[in-house]
Amino acid sequence: MNAQLSIRHLTKTFEKGTPNEKLALDDLNLEVAKGEFVTILGSNGAGKSTLFNAILGKFLPDRGRILLDGEDITWQKDYRRAYNIGCLFQNPMRGTAPRMTIEENLALAYTRKASPSLFAVTRRDTAYFRERLATLNMGLEDRMKTQMGLLSGGQRQAAALLMATIAKPKLLLLDEHTAALDPGSSRKVLEVTRQIIREEHLTALMITHDMHQALEFGSRTVMMDAGRIVLDVTGEKRQGLTPMALAELFTAAARHELSDRTLLSAE
Repeated sequence: MNAQLSIRHLTKTFEKGTPNEKLALDDLNLEVAKGEFVTILGSNGAGKSTLFNAILGKFLPDRGRILLDGEDITWQKDYRRAYNIGCLFQNPMRGTAPRMTIEENLALAYTRKASPSLFAVTRRDTAYFRERLATLNMGLEDRMKTQMGLLSGGQRQAAALLMATIAKPKLLLLDEHTAALDPGSSRKVLEVTRQIIREEHLTALMITHDMHQALEFGSRTVMMDAGRIVLDVTGEKRQGLTPMALAELFTAAARHELSDRTLLSAE
């Protein structure tokens, strides 16, 4: 597989040596091909967001390596990784400037790669922003001068998604980016997400707690438990799965994984 993202033996323990010691990532391995859209499931504490934070460089791992497009970024500073990794969270304000306009936010994201100087945006760039906003079908192309903080939740997330992808990152991380939206807005943003990833041929990982979404979107689904990937389904096997069948597979895989760990610890 031509891996765009390669994670090898990634291990991280927080608060080591204290009563609160937590093994968050346990010898985790993951290969993601260029252009692949992977959905990630798992209960709270399974390690999903910790995995994203490791990829983003929010902490250094105890062991293991992270490679992006063949480059080892394991020890690379987080601000350097931001040039090649787009990320969207539940709260779009986390990655945007709420008092700046949509146009200014897009300019900030676009010039991160397009120009070494801040806000060096031409009329052609502005026209491009309007064109890209129009593809979202949310009326944002007519609100380019509106502050991000004044938009509805769905509009903010759609605009933030465009910010995260406008410079065509090598990797897009989506951490439950529709979880805080109402069902209608969530659906619209997910459809926009699928559209952008497909049109821009992006490599993407999307965390979700919704099994329907995990099977409907993307081309591959992985499930995490206790800091490891215990289930990885793709192709025809994935296409025929129902949420109930996926849950049963996960339960069986997690039980098998726990049994293997118990045997190893007993040796």
